[in-house]
Amino acid sequence: MSDAIVIRHASLDDAPAIAPLLDKYREFYGETSDLPRALAFIQQRFFLGESIVIVAELDNQVVGFTQLFPSFSSVTLQRLWILNDLYVDANKRGAGVGLALLTAAKHFAQLTNAKQLFIEGAHDNPKARNLYTRFGFIENTAYHYYHLALDHAQG
Repeated sequence: MSDAIVIRHASLDDAPAIAPLLDKYREFYGETSDLPRALAFIQQRFFLGESIVIVAELDNQVVGFTQLFPSFSSVTLQRLWILNDLYVDANKRGAGVGLALLTAAKHFAQLTNAKQLFIEGAHDNPKARNLYTRFGFIENTAYHYYHLALDHAQG
């Protein structure tokens, strides 16, 4: 057995290994487990080319992933990446997997000449927020972020 973390860009073939991690990630944020939907979601991102997924492997098993979504700044006329998801199997935390995934995401963003890499951290997840700060992310105090829930009801 090897303790070496292997980081690589994922492909559609990795979707079945990523889906259980995505499902656990969703559960962490209060969603009900739905493995078939998690699999369909990640497959659709690959089919449509809508995200970049990077996986971490230990002993040839996918134990973590991060998913980056493209965005742009009209003000600076540059690409941005939203690091939307970062999840490591609970049994593999503390082994440097999260840090390795963040490093790979940063490297990818630099290769694409992105201006910035964005990530959000839940208030009730201080371990993750601490990791982001240690990595070099700076908490934004210049802007307020808002969201608008959209009703998809028929009518």
